[in-house]
Amino acid sequence: MKVFNRIAGSLIMLGSLPFALAGCGSENTVSYAQDVKPILEQHCLECHKEGGEGLVASGFSMESYAGLMKGTRNGPMVIAGDVEGSNMVVLMEGRADPSLKMPHNHGKKRSIAKQDIQTIRRWIEQGAKNN
Repeated sequence: MKVFNRIAGSLIMLGSLPFALAGCGSENTVSYAQDVKPILEQHCLECHKEGGEGLVASGFSMESYAGLMKGTRNGPMVIAGDVEGSNMVVLMEGRADPSLKMPHNHGKKRSIAKQDIQTIRRWIEQGAKNN
């Protein structure tokens, strides 16, 4: 009976393995509208909107998904699926010249919280969808 119980227990564990593995690595889908846009509105839109200093300087409008994906006069800022190639993240994380770190520290502006940058990173990894 002991052998049977051990075999049955092993089979149950093996049978549940695919379900356990399916849970590993799965992450919640990041929504542009619900998760990313509010971060951009809080930290970026003051400058990257019609008439804003950032839009005038770079041509980068963050007022809409289309503007965000269009990028600057010099190229894209978000490359769907490529976090490290997405210059928006490089600038937010301060991995470029310090004078380019976004947002600029003009008085009341603070750096973007690490969890907010992580949300944007996950959104880009997931394909930077307009969802």
